[in-house]
Amino acid sequence: MDRYRPDRCPGVLRPWPAADGLLVRLRPAGGRLPASSLRALAAVAERYGDGRVHVTGRANLQVRALPAEPGTERLPADVLAGLEATGLLPSRAHDVARNLMASPQTGLAGGRADLRPVVDALDAELRADPRLASLPGRFLLVLDDRGDLADRSCDLGVVALDTERGQLRVGETWGPVVALADVPRLLADLARRFLEVRGDGPDAPWHVAELAPGVRLVDPQPPHPDVPPPAPALPYGAVPGGVHEPVPDEGLDRAAVERLCAAAPVLVVTPWRGVLIPEPIPEPIPEPIPEPIPEETR
Repeated sequence: MDRYRPDRCPGVLRPWPAADGLLVRLRPAGGRLPASSLRALAAVAERYGDGRVHVTGRANLQVRALPAEPGTERLPADVLAGLEATGLLPSRAHDVARNLMASPQTGLAGGRADLRPVVDALDAELRADPRLASLPGRFLLVLDDRGDLADRSCDLGVVALDTERGQLRVGETWGPVVALADVPRLLADLARRFLEVRGDGPDAPWHVAELAPGVRLVDPQPPHPDVPPPAPALPYGAVPGGVHEPVPDEGLDRAAVERLCAAAPVLVVTPWRGVLIPEPIPEPIPEPIPEPIPEETR
């Protein structure tokens, strides 16, 4: 596919000028969203925007109708400071480069492995390298532990085979089977390789699948027999590990945000424009303390 313009996928430092004002997008890694961050984002939306927090099909968050500095498409300093205070913009340089989608139930119920540590380590790898800030805003990394993201096209990713191993996804092909502990480093290396071979200018590819014929990041492999079969999208309602609630097209208002935040300290934004409220982790039952044996019966 030929490109004739640079990527303009919105972020915070690079808002989108919509008809109702500036639109910003924030990218919680793997969809995990501290309730405190959602509350803070709702406060920014109420003070400066349309009063609602919106959810995208990539498990990102958006705020609309924000003001611009006069004569520019940049946010005023106080709006930017408010967005940064949410904790959802840990690196200005990597504003649009941290597109990490993960199976929402990973580590909560079922699945081949808990990919949350892999997501965190990969996010740290991206933020640690200034070169990776140049990844296009549409470049997507997908981490799947149960097949629920099998139908999602990605640029780079991994599918867990068990608690120790996963098979890499590289564009439309499969890569090698690797240790899950090595995935963050390997995917960051492949992302750097993509930037090396994609070229420069407005026509440079946004995606691995758009690289010139014959340009490969890895030698393609067949899918491993242990790759989980495709699973359906997470339904709304009670599901293993919690409750999946849809986000209306008009977004979450303050009342909806407060209700969600009261339900769990950490929420999960899902790729199906929903929010997964994890089940509370039960408190461990303390072992009973034995009664002391009276002295006269010893």
